[in-house]
Amino acid sequence: MVRNAVVTGASKGIGLAIVTALRDEGYRVVAGARTISSELRQVTPFAVPVDLRTPGGPPHLIDTAMAELGGIDLLVNNVAGTTGPHPGGFLSISDDDWRHALDLTLFSAVRASRAALPSIVERKGHIINIGSVNARRPVANLVDISAAKAALASLGKALAEEFGPQGVRVNTISPGPVRTAVWTEPGSTGDALAKKAGISREELLDSLPAALGMSTGHITEPAEIAALVVFLASGKAPNINGSDLVIDGGLRKEW
Repeated sequence: MVRNAVVTGASKGIGLAIVTALRDEGYRVVAGARTISSELRQVTPFAVPVDLRTPGGPPHLIDTAMAELGGIDLLVNNVAGTTGPHPGGFLSISDDDWRHALDLTLFSAVRASRAALPSIVERKGHIINIGSVNARRPVANLVDISAAKAALASLGKALAEEFGPQGVRVNTISPGPVRTAVWTEPGSTGDALAKKAGISREELLDSLPAALGMSTGHITEPAEIAALVVFLASGKAPNINGSDLVIDGGLRKEW
């Protein structure tokens, strides 16, 4: 049977890697993003331009997937965002900053999951939320996105409890630093930290694992997140439900 997936925030980075990996596994993938990159168009014919911050954005994406594919086996809530980093910490973060982080990170997942669940329940499918290690290791200059990611993990646990008896699995993947635009592009978190340290972005990425105590010595690649999505979706470990799987190179030291 052909399997169908929806991935949010799919134009680049982790989202693009997930779409590519699912495509390679034989999925038909509807991919949503505010701006459709040329790379995404090469991976899937079902690339949907959509503003996932708006109340109507996620339902529109799911409706498009249902119309194009006829059903949904897998929803990957990957899209997230912050107006930060916020060098001034908590007191510098406005209500608009909080709304941006919560609308894009949490409410997009709430709305997409609510729209997709009838089909996912029918097909005994899976929801995977892409969280963050900062949900349990928040930092002052990213407190808005850290809180939003913590809420996303809690949402996943609640959905797993409610819909698990109906054959649906819901899990969260929480990466540490990943080699994406968040670290590599001008104006990014990585750029701000590099400028503060007086080094280049590449030098920052090279020094980051040691600075953060990552025992593997390297930051995570987007393909690693995608591989974990593929494994969870495969059903090879069907009793993984309501879990938060951390992939951070040993950054977190808690048991």
